[in-house]
Amino acid sequence: MILTVFVARRGFGKGDDMPGKIQKIHKTEDEWRKMLTPEQFYVLREEGTERPFTSFLLEEKRKGQYVCAGCELPLFASEMKFDSGTGWPSFFTTLEGRVETKRDYMLIFPRTEYHCARCGGHQGHVFDDGPPPTGQRWCNNGVALEFIPDKG
Repeated sequence: MILTVFVARRGFGKGDDMPGKIQKIHKTEDEWRKMLTPEQFYVLREEGTERPFTSFLLEEKRKGQYVCAGCELPLFASEMKFDSGTGWPSFFTTLEGRVETKRDYMLIFPRTEYHCARCGGHQGHVFDDGPPPTGQRWCNNGVALEFIPDKG
């Protein structure tokens, strides 16, 4: 499978792409800086936010998977994506067991932010204003993701 080859490229263990079997990875700040662009480092490692309407992923319509730009763990399937009009790639759910959440108090009101379950990379925030069936909007920074189209 192309996804397995793609994930194995960075040396992550077999079986890491299965829920419940995700092995955490840890790198130094210098190691992250060497492998990520400055924009990716800002978002993934410093919990920054990219400017709205700047992600090339907003127009991505092909079938495939969205993976963490830090460790290539699949986080979303293309069928989960919708156009929220907010300026960031948005999804109504995640792949099971792929993200971890925590409360974020950086603004006046508390929000729920989420991170990649494998590398801890900051992805975005989840809100309760999404479409059915979940009513959720997983609002993701585009630079925190890479898209892998399905073969075929």
